[in-house]
Amino acid sequence: MKARLRMAILSCLLSLVLVVGANPFLAAEKTQIELYYYKQEIVKQMGDMAAAFSKKYPDISIKLTMIPNDNMVTLKARMASGDAPTIIQLQSYAAVYEFAAAGWLADLTNEPVISKVVDGAKNAVTYNGRIYALPMDLAGIGIIYNKDIFNKYGLKPPATFDELRSVCSTLRKNGVVPFAALLKANWSMGHIISMLHTTLAGEKLLPWLNQMNQGKASFADPVDTRELFRLLDFYKANLHDNAAEMDQAEQHAAFASGEAAMMVQGLWAYQACLTINPDLNCGFIPFPVNNNPADSKLFADVDSTFAVAATASPAEMRAAKLFLEWLATPEAIKMWVEDCKLVPTFKGADASGMEAPFQDLVRYMNEGKTNPWAFSMYPVAVFEEACKTGAQEYMLGLRDADGVIEYIDQTWKREISK
Repeated sequence: MKARLRMAILSCLLSLVLVVGANPFLAAEKTQIELYYYKQEIVKQMGDMAAAFSKKYPDISIKLTMIPNDNMVTLKARMASGDAPTIIQLQSYAAVYEFAAAGWLADLTNEPVISKVVDGAKNAVTYNGRIYALPMDLAGIGIIYNKDIFNKYGLKPPATFDELRSVCSTLRKNGVVPFAALLKANWSMGHIISMLHTTLAGEKLLPWLNQMNQGKASFADPVDTRELFRLLDFYKANLHDNAAEMDQAEQHAAFASGEAAMMVQGLWAYQACLTINPDLNCGFIPFPVNNNPADSKLFADVDSTFAVAATASPAEMRAAKLFLEWLATPEAIKMWVEDCKLVPTFKGADASGMEAPFQDLVRYMNEGKTNPWAFSMYPVAVFEEACKTGAQEYMLGLRDADGVIEYIDQTWKREISK
């Protein structure tokens, strides 16, 4: 009897195994999460990272959705409609604050990965004392310059505006375009006007931001706007003649080929240039706005962050948090540094093998010679609409200086009144 009973039990167990194996609804389910991001320069690299993560966690797959410039319009519509991606790449400061205030982001304050982030990077993702995103990379916007071209004409990296003007004059005399242009897309000019405005504002910046958010100030208040727009005029005068027709790809090609000696860009653009010309020998410096070298500071801060949608299911939430935790592992940090060419925010991350411009960024940050990314502190629509479009239209002769200031002021007042 016992033998027959044992055989019956084994037979039932075998039948159950066969049924589960044949029925996908009874088998262990895989979790797919969507990662929505905007960094178009790391499309291949994000695919490689997603594959490496899924290799470690075979039960999780990542669907990548890349929306580049003006991605916030699409993203906000999805968030508001309940179609939130599981993991969301957001710019630091205002974008994180806005999404957290809307209740769209999961609170990550007590997640173990947050303790691995350098303390100085956490302000960019902290809203009402809670952390709502993982700050991923430190980035800078400034002048990327070709050392070989500078050496050829006996030029030194300019530390003052007069030195920059002299450098541009020498380059033009020798048939070299000073700055590779990018006016066809509006986002670059949004970065540039904010960079110049922030540098000119100096210590007035943060008090001015508070006043703006109370509706008591103007974009013109902390700076001499004549200086601000003279700097934009100077930049325009040293671009390609067909600057209005040049997009990011044309800018990269002109700089990588040596047609232009400098490029006002974020270091994310340098990676794209290296794919065109791996022999580039470059450095990275601030854009000087006056003749006081002490005022020349890199426009550098936390760039991108990864947040998790508050509406994610328990399985998706688990998978998303595992991915964020994996991003702090040596394997992922190595890919972030070597493949993505981005400076990570994690404690002890080794960026010493990165190219010279990235070392320049780290040096300026270690020496405290940086200005914060003020545009990330503006209400999102102020930068996405007024700064980007207003500055681009000024450069194209479609809007005057007063019109740009008015556009920014009106947009700011509209956003804080909501």
